[in-house]
Amino acid sequence: MGVELRVHLFFPLLAFVFLGLSGTDRWQRGLGLFFILVAAVAVREAARLLTAAWLGLRLRAVLLLPFGGLFAYANPESQESANSGAGQFAMALAGPLANWATALVLAAAILGASGGIQLFGLPFLAAGHLLRSLVWMQVFLGLLHLLPAYPLDFGRLIRGSFARDHGLALAGRAATGLGQALALAALLAGLLLHNPWLILAGFFIMIGAQIEDQGVFFQSVVDTVRMREVMLTDFATLSPSDTLADALARCVHSLQEDFPVVRGPELVGIVSRQRIVDALRREGNGYIQSVMSRAFQVARPEDTLGATIRRLTAGQGLALIPITESGRVVGIVSVQNLMSSMSLLAEKRRLERQEAAD
Repeated sequence: MGVELRVHLFFPLLAFVFLGLSGTDRWQRGLGLFFILVAAVAVREAARLLTAAWLGLRLRAVLLLPFGGLFAYANPESQESANSGAGQFAMALAGPLANWATALVLAAAILGASGGIQLFGLPFLAAGHLLRSLVWMQVFLGLLHLLPAYPLDFGRLIRGSFARDHGLALAGRAATGLGQALALAALLAGLLLHNPWLILAGFFIMIGAQIEDQGVFFQSVVDTVRMREVMLTDFATLSPSDTLADALARCVHSLQEDFPVVRGPELVGIVSRQRIVDALRREGNGYIQSVMSRAFQVARPEDTLGATIRRLTAGQGLALIPITESGRVVGIVSVQNLMSSMSLLAEKRRLERQEAAD
């Protein structure tokens, strides 16, 4: 459905922890307990994905961790809707409600099929009691997200409330710090009480908080950079009436991999160096208009880098975005040069701050 599904490496590795907790003579039950956790996460994330679709939010990727998924949105409008107003409450409640509703259905089914199973016996989660764990894993995953630890659901609500007064970047850092503090407290409590579940919960909450913190930092950086600061202004263009042989000759003297194709001042297409070479080998000499791509997006000099990156990642195989002003191409941004431009911009800003301080 156009959403990238990623699984954090620690999630499948957690299966070995469950095997260790269950003992070598009961490894099948340890593996069963791991898949019960996978099922609880699947219920939670399916409910959140359906809620996101119902709210009209566009997702780019989902990263799965043992406590749930971290969403990456395809556009800033979706991200803003998910972090404010009724949208953030819907997204925060969808996961826990789905887990608790599933727990009730499972409990009714298990008790109806066999009244001899004690669902309220201790321990609630254990490899030796898989049917009981099937219910309580859903319950505890829902309860976990009531903790005010970011990036858990209730922590997201706190961040959203804080962001309305102090901005998203500052709110993200504050919520991440609180989440990491609570995760550390859970780790210490688990070690003192010899409770592996608290240790695992604290460990993975800390990982999730660090991932979100990096994402918030990256977002705060790219949303302060304008395209006029990183675009290439010294670039070559091609004409749709240029022959492929002439274009190849120009490619020899240029470091560009992709070229805007213009007719007068008007941008009409984009063509890559490799596409020119492939066409010459396959069909012989011809004209640029026969091989150029007419599917392209443009940006304006005042657009943020974050918005432009989303355009680059949204397009299939899109490697270049022309920067236009009043219908004229004034610069280009490509994947090839973006990291180099960002590095040089950071150095330029550092020197400017140093001169201002002096």
